[in-house]
Amino acid sequence: MTECVKQLVDQEFFAKPDQLKGLRAVLRERLAAEGCRRTLIDQLVVAVNEACMNIIQHAYAGDEKGKFRLELIRDEDELIVRLIDFAPAIDKSTVKPRNLDDVRPGGLGVHFIQTLMDDVEFLDSGSSTGNVLQMKKRIEWDHRCNTKQP
Repeated sequence: MTECVKQLVDQEFFAKPDQLKGLRAVLRERLAAEGCRRTLIDQLVVAVNEACMNIIQHAYAGDEKGKFRLELIRDEDELIVRLIDFAPAIDKSTVKPRNLDDVRPGGLGVHFIQTLMDDVEFLDSGSSTGNVLQMKKRIEWDHRCNTKQP
C-alpha cells in the first residue's frame, strides 16, 4: 500500500464573517472531490466554520484587517485541518466549551468542534504571536487517494 499525504487546501482569508461563505464553498468542493460523504462534509463545515468565527471574534476581536490561513490535508484515512492566524497569542487554557445547562444564545462553537472532530489541539506557533488550531477527523473516503494535485 502506498502512503497518501495530500494537501487539499492552503488558502488565506481575511478575518471577516463574509469571507466564511467562500471558505465553506472551498471546503465543500475539495472534500467532495476527494470522495468524502455529504453528511460528513456538512459536519466538517460546521466545525471549521465555528473555529473560524472564534478566530474572527476572539483572536482578532473583530479587526477585519487580520488574516488567517486554512490548511486541509488528507493523510491516508485522516483529514487534518489547520487554522493559522496572526493575531496575538491566546491563553489556550481559557478555550473551553460552555456548560450546556447554561441555556442562552451563542457560545457553543467549542462544544460543536469537540463533538464533531476526533482530535482538537492548539499547536505551538513558533513565535509570540499567532495561533495554530489543528483538528483531525478519521474518514472513510468513497474512493482511493490520487496524489496528483488539483
